[in-house]
Amino acid sequence: MASTPVIETKDLVAGYLPGVNILNGANFFANQGELVGIIGPNGAGKSTLLKAIFGLVKVREGNILLNGESISNLKANQLVARGIGFVPQNNNVFPSLTIEENLQMGLFQNPKTYPERLEFVTSIFAELGKRLKQRAGSLSGGERQMVAMSRALMMDPKVLLLDEPSAGLSPVRQDEAFIRVSEINKSGVTTIMVEQNARRCLQISDRAYVLDQGKDAVVGTGRELLNDPKVIGLYLGTLGE
Repeated sequence: MASTPVIETKDLVAGYLPGVNILNGANFFANQGELVGIIGPNGAGKSTLLKAIFGLVKVREGNILLNGESISNLKANQLVARGIGFVPQNNNVFPSLTIEENLQMGLFQNPKTYPERLEFVTSIFAELGKRLKQRAGSLSGGERQMVAMSRALMMDPKVLLLDEPSAGLSPVRQDEAFIRVSEINKSGVTTIMVEQNARRCLQISDRAYVLDQGKDAVVGTGRELLNDPKVIGLYLGTLGE
């Protein structure tokens, strides 16, 4: 096991509004190459945790570490340069641009690597490679999700943060999204995924966290959490049915 986690949060307290904390001491880590799932009820702070890591929510207490170095409250562009990619749940493509232009936007910090990164991305999302000139605004929700993931991968991130990659997709497209997330992770990218579809998330996760009221309530392997009576009773009964 790696001695230093790739990404780690320690006693993280964070929120959007003054005096209102969404995260209340969240502890979390991901080792090199892991696929880590984060599940929990609505309002538990799952998306807020990802946004805090990506510099979009004010960290008030605690720390966020990337390879042992603090990155708390750095700006998103600084985090991208350090190897963190983030795919938000909504508004995650530029609709008026083509697929190709969307991918180029993902590489604005390092445009010279475009050919090799395009080759990598289209090895995972082959259908995008055939439709580079199509406008992103004309794509379905599942296709937009693929463009958004591809754009985040253009910068060759060490860590990829995914905020509900299956949200709003049909069951078939949901399955496809989870397969793609698995493939991205198997290519060597440490992947952290927040998901409402708890069962599917746990099925593909190496380890997983149940977040509740802004704290890590249960931690284990994906398989352990799938079979944990407490998790089943409290969370899987209402999540991802």
